[in-house]
Amino acid sequence: MNTGAVDLPLGTAELSFTAAGDALVRRSILPSGVRVLTEHMPGSRSATIGFWVAVGSRDETAAGPVHPATFGSTHFLEHLLFKGTPTRTALDIAISFDAVGGEHNALTAKEYTCYYAKVQDRDLPMAVEVLSDMFTSSLLDPVEFDNERGVILEELSMAGDDPGDVANERFFEAVLGEHPLGRPIGGSPDTINRATREAVFEHYAANYRPNDLVVTAAGAVDHDELVAALQVALTAGGWDLSVEAVPVERRAVEVGVLAAPRELTVVQRPIEQVNLMLGTQGLVATDERRSAMSVLNTVFGSGMSSRLFQEVRERRGLAYAVYSFAPAYSDAGLFGMYAGCAPSKAPTVAELMRSELERLAGDGITPEELRRASGQLAGASALALEDSDTRMSRLGRAELTLGEFVDLDEALRRIARVSADDVRELAADLASRPFSLVAVGAADEADFANTIDLPPTSDAA
Repeated sequence: MNTGAVDLPLGTAELSFTAAGDALVRRSILPSGVRVLTEHMPGSRSATIGFWVAVGSRDETAAGPVHPATFGSTHFLEHLLFKGTPTRTALDIAISFDAVGGEHNALTAKEYTCYYAKVQDRDLPMAVEVLSDMFTSSLLDPVEFDNERGVILEELSMAGDDPGDVANERFFEAVLGEHPLGRPIGGSPDTINRATREAVFEHYAANYRPNDLVVTAAGAVDHDELVAALQVALTAGGWDLSVEAVPVERRAVEVGVLAAPRELTVVQRPIEQVNLMLGTQGLVATDERRSAMSVLNTVFGSGMSSRLFQEVRERRGLAYAVYSFAPAYSDAGLFGMYAGCAPSKAPTVAELMRSELERLAGDGITPEELRRASGQLAGASALALEDSDTRMSRLGRAELTLGEFVDLDEALRRIARVSADDVRELAADLASRPFSLVAVGAADEADFANTIDLPPTSDAA
């Protein structure tokens, strides 16, 4: 039976249902609190598997109970899990996947961390064994710790040389202020230089436990075989799965109380373009208007037919890259616009971005735009779900954040229910909120007086 949308209560040990395209989805909560979700894709010959914990950069604190913690420790730990266990060196881990043509990597986000691999179906047991070993038994070797500190500092330097990355970090900081989501995921050179192995190990021990772990897999995967293999591998890594525990609770989804945003941030850099980001606070991940936000974002700034692209690039030739975006988290969200343009054009582009949103808030969208946005979202979603990576990630977000699995058919039904009035009302809500503008490049505060009304502030390069 195709159910479309399924709640994922933490008190239900076993769930099984058929999603769009006859994909079998199963979920098991083991007595130890480990959660396992799989989506079997008929005809697939590969599988993607992810090991998740609901711990991201927002969960770091200025000081730990024993050692002084540092921002960036979650990302630091992600690097270190690849550096070796009692039974595998860092090279052994790399060879395990390279030898079978597989892919493996990890990502640290603001609200979770994920270690993942994509392999042929016959190599899935190997991926389970290696990822389990990394997850349960990382050495956090002191020598490797200091070596990886240098790697992370280079990663931060690379991001610091990218004006788009700088604009993005400053935009989050400007809109969200002191909220933990406003901090950079990777920390800063200062916090990474001050990081200690003891503090990062404390973070590891506190958050990498059976009832924190969510394992998701999609593609050519047999649920029962995966559960059995996981139990063997996690036990081999030293976890006592006979100790009963309940899964950690999901984050609260209430909208957080945010401070007033910073109106204007100018980071002066001697580069050819000004990287602009303009926007405001958006919707949380579970807001019922998320489907309306998807339609709004598509009409407004996603793709070559969007209003921003047509007005800023096609009609006026003011920028090459211009788009909008709407990231959402458990208790906060953003709605933003980006453009890269010549310094002399930056004030005009900033004014156009804001005026286009205000026009959308006032006039709404046309029936043709609504139809086109629905078609674009439907096609993009269907194409993305051809890939087991996307399906594996969908399972992880459903379990960690949403508490609900939504298949393609149900997602499209929700999009189809969005009306032009829904989009206009949401645009009016967004347009009425305080705006933040970030400019990185050869720009001055006074350039944006017509876009941001309140007194500006500036930063050094």
